[in-house]
Amino acid sequence: MRTHFLLSIGLVFIAGRLAAQDQANLRHFSVDQTQREALVFAPSKAKMEKTPLVFVFHGHGGTMKNASSSFHLHTLWPESIVVYPQGLKTPGRLTDPEGNRSGWQARAGTENNRDLKFFDKMLEELKSEYQVDENRIYATGHSNGGGFTYILWAERSDIFAAMAPSASARFRELGALKPKPVLHIAGEGDRLVKYEWQKMTIETLKTLNRTNSVKDWPKGKYCKIYESENGPPVVTLIHPGGHQFNREAPAAIAAFFKEYSKTKKP
Repeated sequence: MRTHFLLSIGLVFIAGRLAAQDQANLRHFSVDQTQREALVFAPSKAKMEKTPLVFVFHGHGGTMKNASSSFHLHTLWPESIVVYPQGLKTPGRLTDPEGNRSGWQARAGTENNRDLKFFDKMLEELKSEYQVDENRIYATGHSNGGGFTYILWAERSDIFAAMAPSASARFRELGALKPKPVLHIAGEGDRLVKYEWQKMTIETLKTLNRTNSVKDWPKGKYCKIYESENGPPVVTLIHPGGHQFNREAPAAIAAFFKEYSKTKKP
């Protein structure tokens, strides 16, 4: 009996996820005479009601389709608009120096700011089509996509309510960041973006947000929350794995984004 019940629950979940995937809309955006692409998942109410907007950036060598499968935030938060952009061929900082694989600009000012312009174009067109809730816009990404999330935080900070970079260590942009709720995901065994680098990034974020206490964060496995008396929190998801995107991360990211908006006071 219990087995049949669990099987039914599983089938309902899979059916819901497939239904959400069927709603994917492949969008094209013209940026400096280059055609860019993104998968967009939007609930039907988004044209009539204020709706949260989430951008998800794949890692170096990844694709928008793979990101939609691994993050699957559109299934975890189907009430939001979720956008999975596709990167272009980009030289990697740690791998692929020839730039044969897709990715995102490594810092502001490189690649003629093509990806910052891409973001601006996507936001402009999505806001013209949907009732985007400007107090609930978010960005997340893994590895190179996590690095680009930090670039967006530095260069487009006022747009976002919260950020959730994964497997990324940033130093150049940290001085330009404004305090903001952040969930940083890191693997203790990460040999590509070394865990020591990520710990240094997290410590800088804690200083930025003036955190002064820590406790377990019950909304995500492996998560702790560093709270501040008069500023936004820093949440960490430190898992025992390596550089790969952690399975527990999507649920934590969805729960984190749902909790914070630009209007929520610390």
